[in-house]
Amino acid sequence: MSHLIFNRRGIGLIEVVIAIFLVTVGVLAILSMQPSAWRAAGKSDYLGRGAGLLHRELERREAWIMNPCNQVPTGNRPQQTIMVSGQGSAAAGDATYTVNTNITPLAGSTNAWTVTVTVTWPDQLAHGYRNLSEFLLVSRQENFRFYNNTTSCFDNENPTIPTDF
Repeated sequence: MSHLIFNRRGIGLIEVVIAIFLVTVGVLAILSMQPSAWRAAGKSDYLGRGAGLLHRELERREAWIMNPCNQVPTGNRPQQTIMVSGQGSAAAGDATYTVNTNITPLAGSTNAWTVTVTVTWPDQLAHGYRNLSEFLLVSRQENFRFYNNTTSCFDNENPTIPTDF
């Protein structure tokens, strides 16, 4: 038969101090990662909102250009300032984006254009973020012509360009 020896002394003071030390080191390690996690979340938020604005602007320009009834405004379009809150003036903690759009005719084509959209925000350089920029090649598409009851364009053959376009 084997004899088991039991130690009935319990946990000593040294073991308790070592356990408290290890738990403290673990908690401090987790807390030290918190600032970088907040920075990453903030960067992700800025980039995600900027990418949404960029995508929306590219789609808007593409839809306008693809309709053969619309005139295509070339060159730099008026700069847009967009606030995340959607209000007319900046709210507390609001982020303001600037959207620049340039439309140029595609070389050698009379029916295609390059649309370049760049999205920036004021504090991006301070945080080391780069501009968001994308371009899109767009051509006229007869299937995107908007008709009214006749076979002509919806309003007329040469509608005016909206002031916000």
